Parts: sequence; C-alpha cells; structure tokens
Amino acid sequence: MIDCRIVPVTPFEQNCSIVWCERTRKAAVIDPGGDLDRILAAVDKLGVTVEKILVTHGHIDHAGGVGALARQLGVPIEGPQEEDRFWIEGMPQQSKMFGFPGVESFEPDRWLHDGDTVTIGEETLRVIHTPGHTPGHVVFFHEQARLAIVGDVLFAGSIGRTDFPRGDHTTLIRSIREKLFPLGDDVSFVPGHGPASTFGNERATNPYVADSA
Repeated sequence: MIDCRIVPVTPFEQNCSIVWCERTRKAAVIDPGGDLDRILAAVDKLGVTVEKILVTHGHIDHAGGVGALARQLGVPIEGPQEEDRFWIEGMPQQSKMFGFPGVESFEPDRWLHDGDTVTIGEETLRVIHTPGHTPGHVVFFHEQARLAIVGDVLFAGSIGRTDFPRGDHTTLIRSIREKLFPLGDDVSFVPGHGPASTFGNERATNPYVADSA
C-alpha cells in the first residue's frame, strides 16, 4: 500500500506530496514547487528514500524546484505530459513574473501520457491526462488506496483556473467529469492547494462540476 504526506510550499501554499511504498519505504516527491529544505526535512523525518520526482503540470508553484531537487538527489523526473513543455521551458520567465528567485528549467526523463503507469517502490499509479488548467496536466491515481493526486484540476469546492495560456474551461470540466469522477465517489484526492476531499463530495456539492450544476 502507499502512504502520503502533504508539505505546503511556496507563497502559494502549494500541496507538495511525498508518496511512498509502505513495504520498501521508497518514495516519490510530487510537485516540489520550492522550499526544498522543508521537503527534504519531511523526507528525513519520514525515513523514506526518494527514488523519483513526479510532476502534474508546468506551473512554477508546482515545478519550480523540480530541476534543483532532481540534481541534488540524483533522481529522474517523470511528467507532465509534453503539451506542458512550453511552461517548463519558460520557467525562468515565470520566476521573474512571480518573484521566485533562481528557478531553472528542466527536461523530464520521461514525458507521461494518458494510460501510462508510474511506480513508487512496489506500488503502481495510473497516469490520467487531464487538460484544461494546462494542456499537459496529469493526475496520479492509486487504485487500491483509492487516492488521486490531482494538481490544479479540482479543489474542494472549486476547480482550476483556465485563464492562463492554453487553458480551456470546457476542456477542464470534461476532464473532471469524464476522467476523474468515473473513478468512484469513494476516491479521496489531494489537490494542488487547500484541503483534501472526495470525488463523491465534489459531485454532490461543487458549484462548478456537481451533478446538478
């Protein structure tokens, strides 16, 4: 089975997730946007070994620390989907725009696609391409744990912004309703910001994507 610890990072309070295989204690850091000392302190406290970095999308609060952390730990980078390449290549411009000092671009060791899988220790997570917030956004889903790491696609009571370059509201709604909600009402999800929730709760109450919306 897997376990997950959330480490809020950057002034945007982005939910960086440390996800690990309970048997092997091998871990992945998902969306290390910054504050790498805080992330590494949490890794040390958990007593896990980071074997890779996973990235949901190329916005700076999620990916700003990816290059530096991968270099520091000597681990590969997997994700996002390649449509987000322009965001990652533009990381230095993003850093100037949002006041994140010294952020570097990076090249993932593996671009991910819908239906791919990623491993953490002996555990396997499915990759779901969920465009709308960004064109190359992906979600990581662990079937047995009924857990999804959804980045900025869906939040408790809200949805991701679509006013950034190549964002699209209609596409985002379709990603949520056709790719995430069918996974099951019982699935808990960790969003990119704010508290966790379940798909069932969002189907019932989220004003943007509830069944009654």
